[in-house]
Amino acid sequence: MVILLAAMLPVGGAAGEQEPGPLDPQRLEDEGVVIGKISLVREDVFDLSNPKENNWLYRWANKLHIVTKERVIEQQLLIAPGEQFSRRLVEETERILRRNTYFYDTWVTPLRREDGVVDLEVRTRDVWTLKPGISFARSGGENRTQIKIEELNLFGWGQQVLVARTEDVDRDSTLFTFRDKNLGRSWTQLRLQYADSSDGHWNDASLIRPFYSLDARWTAGVRWTDFDIEERLYTLGEKAAEYRHERDFYSAFAGWSAGLQRGWVRRYTAGFAYDRHEFSEVPDPELPQVLPADRALAYPYFSVEIFQDRFETAQNRDQIKRTEDFLTGRRFAATLGWSDESFGADRDAALYWLSASDSIGDLSKEAVLLKADASGRVERGDAVNSLLNLSARYYKQQSEKRTFFATVSGTWGHDLDLDNPVELGGDTGLRGYPLRYQSGDSKILLTVEQRYFWDWYPFRLVRVGGAIFADAGRVWGDDPLGGENLGWLSDVGFGLRLAPTRTGTRSIIHVDVAFPLDGDDSIDSVQFVVESKKSF
Repeated sequence: MVILLAAMLPVGGAAGEQEPGPLDPQRLEDEGVVIGKISLVREDVFDLSNPKENNWLYRWANKLHIVTKERVIEQQLLIAPGEQFSRRLVEETERILRRNTYFYDTWVTPLRREDGVVDLEVRTRDVWTLKPGISFARSGGENRTQIKIEELNLFGWGQQVLVARTEDVDRDSTLFTFRDKNLGRSWTQLRLQYADSSDGHWNDASLIRPFYSLDARWTAGVRWTDFDIEERLYTLGEKAAEYRHERDFYSAFAGWSAGLQRGWVRRYTAGFAYDRHEFSEVPDPELPQVLPADRALAYPYFSVEIFQDRFETAQNRDQIKRTEDFLTGRRFAATLGWSDESFGADRDAALYWLSASDSIGDLSKEAVLLKADASGRVERGDAVNSLLNLSARYYKQQSEKRTFFATVSGTWGHDLDLDNPVELGGDTGLRGYPLRYQSGDSKILLTVEQRYFWDWYPFRLVRVGGAIFADAGRVWGDDPLGGENLGWLSDVGFGLRLAPTRTGTRSIIHVDVAFPLDGDDSIDSVQFVVESKKSF
């Protein structure tokens, strides 16, 4: 009789009972349970239930902060009550929410299962998104300062507004940016930018409905760019020539997809673009003038993207104690266009952009991420402005607090436009040298880095890490200005990594001391580098 009664009970216990322990998402999917209630738990910037964060300053910060609106979160959910539970959709929803800079992290957790129905909790943790202040960065021997006020989550509606004044080696600029990733109640993204600079202007606008999920079926959008600025070429890290560059770019496109099928996504996009570049002398020159050739391209284009639904999450790879999402499946994308004088171009040309990526291994232990891309034009049977980029990134987790990282990247160019040089220096990974130190048409860069992720958490505001590194690289080919090719260059160094946890940024502050081992006699024997980067 006991055996008979046990056989009649549903898996996980008697009807109306919660099975013990955390619920297994894969088991819920296999058993075909239905989603019941979805609860939103919106955490503020500081957790006042934690005695380390319950002080007058953090309580005050929470009172001034507007928590993200429920509607903003609900708009981005790929799951809904009454639908069958899907582990894939839960994980993809987490990735979509984590892409928002106004969240530190997000979790979707099955909480309670009863009678074939599972309730879910969507938990988000906000960050402080109002960012007034003054910032300073130094790399390649040059300084960059910025005074700004930025709001990444205006009134909790997920909109970004930025007003900034920036001064760097190239220009002084006043910048205004507005962005809404979910215009109204839609997936449509609006972006507006206006920049007034000491040497011209740079304006952008776009309205795009993207492929927002793996199973999204269509995309469409328009883009516009207009800038007029002064640009410079460098030799051994010093300004050596200049020119004025005006550009008008317009494009419109639409795309379609059958969605996710048997673990793969295929997307197709067609559009038309007009891209005009004009070059002239600087009105009040301080340097020799060089003029790239004008070009106007007008072309219809067709794109295809194919990729595998395989993602991994990890911590302490490129961030510090933060959930990181990696596409580890295979991916291939290609765009082909034809520019024709009958469309308003100044030449007939075939245009192409190709990219592919893949991974080897397991990010939880040891993995290599591979990437390749190529671009260029074919004019009258000749390859023009052709670039091939290859890179490999290696991660080996030695412990929870140590990761060994190495990367090698190479660029090969052929008949490059003068305004598209291949450069290597302090701003492109060779940390012990001035920015834009060497120029050519090809380059290679190797970096090895021992990364440390410490438990030190000052004032519960900034995660701290450290690194010991070495870089080596060189360029090949002719410098557009005839500068000397110094061959292989290398450096060694060490530094701190500071990762803010309460502000709306994914950037990590690098404070490095680098020692160049080669180069000419004019460079300093020690380079102090302070800059903000997207990764460790």
